[in-house]
Amino acid sequence: MLNAAAVVVETDALVIGAGPVGLFQVFQLGLLEITAHVVDCLPHVGGQCVELYGDKPIYDIPAVPVCTGRELTQMLVQQIAPFEPSIHLNQVVTALKEQADGRYLLATSKGLQFLAKTVFIAAGVGAFQHRTLPLAGIDELADGQLLHDLEAAPGLANQRVVIVGSDDNALDCAFKLCRLHEDGYHDKAASVTLVHRRDVLAATPERIARFQALCDTGAIRFIAGQVTGLHHQAGVLTEIDMLGQDNVPIHVPLDRLVVMLGLSPKLGPLAQWGLAMQRRQLQVDTESFSTSARGVFAVGDINTYPGKKKLILCGFHEATLAAYAAAAIVFPQRPTALQYTTTSTRLHTLLGVAHRSRD
Repeated sequence: MLNAAAVVVETDALVIGAGPVGLFQVFQLGLLEITAHVVDCLPHVGGQCVELYGDKPIYDIPAVPVCTGRELTQMLVQQIAPFEPSIHLNQVVTALKEQADGRYLLATSKGLQFLAKTVFIAAGVGAFQHRTLPLAGIDELADGQLLHDLEAAPGLANQRVVIVGSDDNALDCAFKLCRLHEDGYHDKAASVTLVHRRDVLAATPERIARFQALCDTGAIRFIAGQVTGLHHQAGVLTEIDMLGQDNVPIHVPLDRLVVMLGLSPKLGPLAQWGLAMQRRQLQVDTESFSTSARGVFAVGDINTYPGKKKLILCGFHEATLAAYAAAAIVFPQRPTALQYTTTSTRLHTLLGVAHRSRD
């Protein structure tokens, strides 16, 4: 929702999505001297590349024989560093409205507002949102009691923490919270309980072995069963109800509930912006990768066109052409000449690198 009283940040471009294609979009814009802000719903950059392939090998990035999703993200962050983009994490763009002068007013779920000459939607398959438990009253819990990660969760010392999940992230969360000095994590919980509907975990064998060892020492408690209900007083969660595998009711007292059931992509407010779509993807012109709205571009997995391939390298190509099309809007009186990073002293200056003369 737009707020007439909020401070509005003016920018040449707003990039929605901080995955690999969104980050490379910033680089291409920077080469054309187009300043950019970036908004992403996750608490970190990298998008689904980090969430789904953070530690898995990727083999089809040009000139990079192999890298993980996390390594690719780190290289892209290093690449855009000279342009000093402002990156706003852990929030969703909730509104987009064209203004009389052709710019776009956008708002985020954290109350930020931007007035942008151009908008780049690089939201992958949609904004990733944390899966939660389908339980009555879960949305009414006191602020900070329901968590999906530990980055925004200070004050867990001496708290009874229940973690719902079974993958690597859930186990890593349990490791950090249990009372082990070797972790170097100073905010130790009073107790750590991991619950999962089955007694089979989906983590790596190494993590499962470590988890079992900690359970054997009593550092972590594990309960196999289904969470069926919440007990809270005035919004303060005090206990969860479970049904064990033997159908015996289990009551688990707690202070904090950490739900780590993965992420699911949702189009969210994007679907209400009046942009032409086909099968939940934005239709674009392949000359400029513009959507049906002038000045709004779509790159990466969020777009569709004849022959579309959902590959990172295709997204990089789309971001390049979109940046050149945007330059005509941002700098309408200035022709955009094609320059090469190998020879252009202007680009060397923008990138902060010394010109290397050939011997």
